[in-house]
Amino acid sequence: MSTNSLVIRTENLTRTYRMGSAEINAVRGVNLTVQRGEFVALMGASGSGKSTLMHLIGCLDTPNAGHYWLEGEDVAHLSTRARADIRNRRIGFIFQSFNLLPRLSALDNVMLPLMYGRANGQTKKRTSEALSRVGLASRSNHRPNELSGGERQRVAIARALVTSPALILADEPTGNLDSKTGAEILHLLAELHREGSTILIVTHDQNVAEYAERILIMQDGQIREEVK
Repeated sequence: MSTNSLVIRTENLTRTYRMGSAEINAVRGVNLTVQRGEFVALMGASGSGKSTLMHLIGCLDTPNAGHYWLEGEDVAHLSTRARADIRNRRIGFIFQSFNLLPRLSALDNVMLPLMYGRANGQTKKRTSEALSRVGLASRSNHRPNELSGGERQRVAIARALVTSPALILADEPTGNLDSKTGAEILHLLAELHREGSTILIVTHDQNVAEYAERILIMQDGQIREEVK
């Protein structure tokens, strides 16, 4: 396997927390690879370490030991500012609670990563294209409270897409949606995967995980099982 084809590669990735006198080994020496264009699901019970691993992969946290390469660059121990830049330019996030700014329109919410990243020239065009891709061109001027739950998640997906990231990281993206709307969101993610997006979805729901090509099971801070 060529390392040029890898979006994610971790080597002995470890994250330990201290809670008073106790030491919590949340992630224990995880070795993981995700190739460009893969759709991978990460499953595990509460306390299994999957959320901590997601935070490490999303550059939201740093490991105590080990390495994490994102598109070949070791990003595990970068400065806070450098990790923020990585998150903005190269990782698109989709959260269970949407994380939209309530006073901004759908268009402005999607535009935010480009504004933070100081994108020039194509900001409005790229934002409009991202909203069109998720079927919300006609709702671009609506604020989140004027949109349904499914529409809000589509805005969040458009925001994740707008920077053309190396990785889309989805954390329980259907958790706040009814089953019909959740299925529509998963079909959209599957379409994005077919178009070439690399997607890592974190979920506790087997039905959600089935949309992925590969399912990883976490237990006690380690990846214990891989289902293809």
